Amino acid sequence: MSFGKNLQYLRQLSAGMTQEALAEKLNVSRQTISKWEMDAANPEMDKALELCKIFNCSLDNLFRDEMDQRGSAYTNLRVEEVPGFRYVVHTVISTEPESDALERIYKYAKEYGIENPKVIGWDFPRLSAEQINVFKMHGYTAAWILPDGITPDGPEIREQAGHRYAAIHIERPFDNPFSTIPGAYHTLGDYMRTNGLIHVENEVIPCFETDGESMDIYIACK
Repeated sequence: MSFGKNLQYLRQLSAGMTQEALAEKLNVSRQTISKWEMDAANPEMDKALELCKIFNCSLDNLFRDEMDQRGSAYTNLRVEEVPGFRYVVHTVISTEPESDALERIYKYAKEYGIENPKVIGWDFPRLSAEQINVFKMHGYTAAWILPDGITPDGPEIREQAGHRYAAIHIERPFDNPFSTIPGAYHTLGDYMRTNGLIHVENEVIPCFETDGESMDIYIACK
C-alpha cells in the first residue's frame, strides 16, 4: 500500500485533476503534491482530512488500502448516456450459468438472421440461501438488445429508457477473469464515489457487462 499511489489514483479519477488544481484546492504548492505522490513526504493531518473531503474517502482508504486495481487492462473510464433500448432475456441458475445463458441468447438471435447480436449480461440475484450455500449455484441473465424493426415472438420484450451509466472498458477480460472483472467493478465504485455519482437500482438495469473478447462494464448512476 502507498499513500502516494492512492492519492495519484484518486486525483486521476476526478476528471483527470492536475497536481496544480489539487494544490490550489489545498493551498499548497504543486511540488508538495508531487512529493506526496512520490511518497517523499506525507501531509499534515488537516491536509489529509481535506483530501478525504475532496475525494469522498476515508483516512484508511488514503493510507492503508491499495486502492488502484486498474492495471493495464482498463481504459476509457467514463460517464455515458446509454440510449433507450428493447431487449429479451434468458436466465440460467446452475453452478456455471453464464455460458448456457449466452449460448441460448445467441442461438435465439441467429434464428432471426442476426449473426452478430449486441448481447449484455448480469448476475441474477434472486437465489435462495440453499441454492447458494448448499448447491453452490448462482444465476446469470443474458440479454439480446433488439435491433430496430425486429420484434420476436415468444419471450417477453422489455424496454428501458435512456439512462446515465458509469462505464469502463476491459481488454482481454477472460485472461484472468476472477481478478480483472472484480477489479473493474472496484475501480468503477471508486470513480463513482470520488465524483459524487449515486448508484441507481430502480426502473433500469442496475449494472451489466457487454459480451465478447473485450468488455465494457456499466453501472447505472445519477
